[in-house]
This record gives sequence, C-alpha cells and structure tokens, in this order.
Amino acid sequence: MNTVNLNITTDRDVRDQAALIFDGLGLDITEAVNIFLMAAIREHTIPFEFEAYIPNSVTASAIEEGRRIARDKSIKGYSTIKDLKAALGV
Repeated sequence: MNTVNLNITTDRDVRDQAALIFDGLGLDITEAVNIFLMAAIREHTIPFEFEAYIPNSVTASAIEEGRRIARDKSIKGYSTIKDLKAALGV
C-alpha cells in the first residue's frame, strides 16, 4: 500500500467527541477519515446530505436572476471588465 500522511486541523473538542464515537464503533480517527474518503470517491460527492448554505429570499432571488440572465442568449455579456466599463461609459 502506498500511503501518505494527511494533516487535518480541527477543533480539539470536535476531535475528542468524534474519537469517542469512532472508538465505540471499533475505529480510530484515521480509519474513519479513510472510510469517508473512500465513500466520497465511490459516490463522487460528499457521502451524506447537508445544506452548505441556505440563502435568504433576497439572495435566492439574486441567484435565480443570475441563472436566468446566464441562460438568456438575448442579454449582452462582457468578457472583460474593460469591455463592461466601456459599455457603461466609465
């Protein structure tokens, strides 16, 4: 097996609480992290559901507007800041 060291920084309490859980499962932290990494590789994503960010209504509307603009071929886009500034007369 071709192994490498992986250094992870986390809160001491998080590590200690996780270690207690993993110990109860017969695992150490290294084994648990390897299980997580192998599941991520197998599933090609984080292997559990989570909400990374839930935008408020204003942000959600702005995101949707941006997506609509990106799909709408009739809306002029700009490749550079210089082109955008020229269009704005700045």
